[in-house]
Amino acid sequence: MMEKHKYQFDDQWLRRFANTAFVIVLASLLGWLLWQHYMLSPWTRDGRVRAETVNVAAEIFGKVKEIKVVENQFVHKGDILFVIDPEEFQLDLDKAEATLESRRQDMLIRKSLSQRRSQMSLEAVSKEEQQTSESSAAMAQAAYDEARAQRDLAKLNLERTIVRSPVNGYVDNLRLRVGDYTVVGQNKLTVIDSDSFWISGYFEETKIPRVHVGDSATIKLMGVGPSVTGHVESVSRGIADSNGSTDAQGLANVNPVFYWVRLAQRIPVRIHIDHVPDGVTIAAGMTCTVIVKPENK
Repeated sequence: MMEKHKYQFDDQWLRRFANTAFVIVLASLLGWLLWQHYMLSPWTRDGRVRAETVNVAAEIFGKVKEIKVVENQFVHKGDILFVIDPEEFQLDLDKAEATLESRRQDMLIRKSLSQRRSQMSLEAVSKEEQQTSESSAAMAQAAYDEARAQRDLAKLNLERTIVRSPVNGYVDNLRLRVGDYTVVGQNKLTVIDSDSFWISGYFEETKIPRVHVGDSATIKLMGVGPSVTGHVESVSRGIADSNGSTDAQGLANVNPVFYWVRLAQRIPVRIHIDHVPDGVTIAAGMTCTVIVKPENK
């Protein structure tokens, strides 16, 4: 009877030991997996959608006659954004063309006269008169070239009254109304280049060794929706160092405070967007989670 109880006790002890060992092994495995994922696997919640922008400004001073776009409108490269009143510039072109024709006629007359005198003998016309005639013809040629340049400039300014989009993209920050006067170089609207979107993922420096150019990446935008796919395009080679500044004497300005818990620096990684699922809208400035899958996995 006692042997029977002894065997039952041994079986219970073995089952408990096996269960405990299983739980310990499972917990260790889960802990290892969590460590691999959170501490070693190349991923970050600190990701941003970025895009190139073009600040559109007029190249001439004038009054806005017509605006062809509205805020957030998609435009193609070469589409008209706005039109500056061309009347004054057309008059300038007409004047420049008239001046050019006048200078051309004067140049032809002086060249013809210089050519005739150069063919005369020194008995009919002096050497000094020949040289004066040649100089006069050269000055007429220079005046004609100057007038032609002025005509080309007037023609260019007339073309500049039509402001076109330099890229495919979306109109943003439209600060323009009919009747406004444009100032040369002053930004009036922005076009977000739709062909330039990319992701900047800021990875901890401890994870950078497992990030390589060409690795595939999954981008999960904030909110509900399918993931965007891409690949690692490049890894930044430098970030700002607060200890790198100098004082007025040119000496290094080093922070004397040292923290026992040292936080890993974050290195920017550029992610090229390969595919955006239908129905997903991306905009510059959106936040996202970036998960990189090394090619050796």
